[in-house]
Amino acid sequence: MANNNIDNNQNIGIEHWLPTTKKEIERRGWDYIDVILFSGDAYIDHPSMGAAVVGRVLESKGYRVAIVPQPNWRDDLRDFKKLGTPRLFFGVSAGAMDSMVNHYTANRRRRSDDAYTPGGKAGMRPDHPAIVYSKILKQLFPDVPVVAGGIEVSLRRLSHYDYWDDMLKPSILADCDADILIYGMGEKPIVAIADALAGGKSIGDICNVPQTVIRTSADAMPEQPDDDNIILHSFEECKRSKLHQAQNFKTIEIESNLWNGHTLWQKTGNMAIKVNRTNPPMTTEEIDASFDLPYTRLPHPRYNGKNIPAYEMIRHSVNMHRGCFGGCAFCTISAHQGKFIACRSKESILREVKQVTQMPDFKGYISDLGGPSANMYGMHGFDLERCKKCVRPSCLHPKPCDNLNNDHSALLDIYHTVDQMPEIKKSFIGSGVRYDLAMHQCHDERINKINRKYIEELIRFHVSGRLKVAPEHTNDDVLFLMRKPSFSLFHEFKAIFDRINEKYQLKQQLIPYFISSHPGCTEVAMAELAVETKHLNFHLEQVQDFTPTPMTVSTETYYCGVHPYTLKPVYTPINQDDKLAQRKYFFWYDDNYKRLIFNSLSKLNRTDLLAQLYPRGIGQIPRNSAPRNGGKAYGHQSPKRKHAFNSKKQK
Repeated sequence: MANNNIDNNQNIGIEHWLPTTKKEIERRGWDYIDVILFSGDAYIDHPSMGAAVVGRVLESKGYRVAIVPQPNWRDDLRDFKKLGTPRLFFGVSAGAMDSMVNHYTANRRRRSDDAYTPGGKAGMRPDHPAIVYSKILKQLFPDVPVVAGGIEVSLRRLSHYDYWDDMLKPSILADCDADILIYGMGEKPIVAIADALAGGKSIGDICNVPQTVIRTSADAMPEQPDDDNIILHSFEECKRSKLHQAQNFKTIEIESNLWNGHTLWQKTGNMAIKVNRTNPPMTTEEIDASFDLPYTRLPHPRYNGKNIPAYEMIRHSVNMHRGCFGGCAFCTISAHQGKFIACRSKESILREVKQVTQMPDFKGYISDLGGPSANMYGMHGFDLERCKKCVRPSCLHPKPCDNLNNDHSALLDIYHTVDQMPEIKKSFIGSGVRYDLAMHQCHDERINKINRKYIEELIRFHVSGRLKVAPEHTNDDVLFLMRKPSFSLFHEFKAIFDRINEKYQLKQQLIPYFISSHPGCTEVAMAELAVETKHLNFHLEQVQDFTPTPMTVSTETYYCGVHPYTLKPVYTPINQDDKLAQRKYFFWYDDNYKRLIFNSLSKLNRTDLLAQLYPRGIGQIPRNSAPRNGGKAYGHQSPKRKHAFNSKKQK
């Protein structure tokens, strides 16, 4: 059923949303509910929101589903009791974003807002909601199965480093009372679980569903690895040896990106964590079936028109695919969605665009035709059989795979068709663009010509004044550890951008993203970044300090002190002073930081860099310059832990 069957106007009836209250359930005439979902987010009935997707998918299979958004876990727990007992199971999720990233800055300071809550109000979900919600539900309904899903639990399915507690933790199933965990995209496993329970199986009998994780007895583990099973170092071994944790991660990352993976086992105390293999990528028919469900694409009426910041970002956008084969070292997309691209059909995309145009507040502008990486739609290997056997975590690093078909023609076709719709004034690309992918010269000159056309049309027609790209750093050694291309490629792209702007008399800006304190990055590398970006006439806006999040190469390097693939030491800034020492170079132009930068580079004997940043010398530095808030702007007491490798002097 296509989603354009909804009369998308202000008079949509409450029955078009999944029910959230007893009264809404009674209006439907239901005398039972099959599944009740608890989410850390507000309920937005949109295909970008996990709880809505899972609820709609189950509904399409004939199940009765209700949602309890952002339940109050502090009071008498009435939100957990109000809908009663479901026939099959409870589902719990932190929401569309990791709760710890949602709650805390890179400096472990509590955030004052929450984009997934009405009014941006903070404090409407606990830390680790799946753990908290599951515990409450098991106390209230001990015999009802609990299924946990979403990105937060997905990335914590095995032993992982927790940056906020600064410690290695076991699989989240060791702390969470859920009976089973779903990792990755949840449509197929959630239906498999519901069907099994509806068919009379107990939750304990559901052991082998792909993309699920269960806890079982350590005695159930295979004694030796075989063609179907991989045995990881135990959690206790990983706590004793960071090298074991690093070795585990390499295996886990490879497995998460395989077309047909294996079952992973990790002993944890007297239990075993069993991670069932991944599913192959969703077919176009399967992903269309998910996106074409009757979403209203609107927040639930319970919010009475209150602004939900995350919704404002997506209300006039359309997601065209899932997955990312970029494999950036600091990114979790492939760990959750996989590296293979699952694409919607053109027809499905156009149906959703049509629905957006019928929204009462639509003014003719699509804010984004994108995906995890905007320009990977329709891409795969020339020889798909090679892809199915490939163990590379990235198709672009250390150089683009010779089997990669980076033809942008399918993407251009959708852009052209959307822009020809009478309701559309302009479509923008708001998702991140991999300029290295579009610029890669493959062995087919026809494709290279198409890609040059893509870049020109992107810059000419689909930029809303500012094109955001992510070179991430300027130092090639750091970029290699990030699995990003050389900064020289950014120079080439900027030249193209400037030339096209000049050719068509456009006044657009190129806005680069950069990261400080990434593993391998030194203070000198950041000073060089400052010099490089000054020469390019950038006053940086889109910057961040590296935040270790579970299940990335960068995080494992940060924690272990070695790269998981080479097991060689990597310098990594750990304590807060080192991090702030790097971050200040983003703001070399700010009087608040000039004196600090001058003193630091003088101590490092890099007067050559000083001369390039401040060519007029010490007279250019304000005498009273000082960091904001007396240098305590980020105010977190740094961890006492240090890697042995971090005591080396920076060169």
